[in-house]
Amino acid sequence: MQWYLKGLQNYVGFQGRARRTEYWMFVLFNVIASFIIGLIDGLFGLTPILTYIYSLAVLLPSLAVTARRLHDTGRSGWWILIALIPVVGTIILIVFTCQDSQPNDNQHRKNPKL
Repeated sequence: MQWYLKGLQNYVGFQGRARRTEYWMFVLFNVIASFIIGLIDGLFGLTPILTYIYSLAVLLPSLAVTARRLHDTGRSGWWILIALIPVVGTIILIVFTCQDSQPNDNQHRKNPKL
């Protein structure tokens, strides 16, 4: 839960690097929260208004933590745009975010593992 809150607190921090743990824990808690909110919308017969509000609220934090994760692998944050390519782009982005950090400092700051 601390990783999710850390991602939300640094919601417009596109600078720096994010470790795999930080990124994937943010994604995990985001998926769980989306599922629960969708379940609540469905149980009460609401239009998916809560889902839309939540999705809009975590849009910037999600982009920021993904950009920081890409920085950690030595790539530019602009690589997020590859996900706009149907299927293949999403798979490539997942592969990039699963890769290990660059072992040394890079142009996006020092290695957070050290």
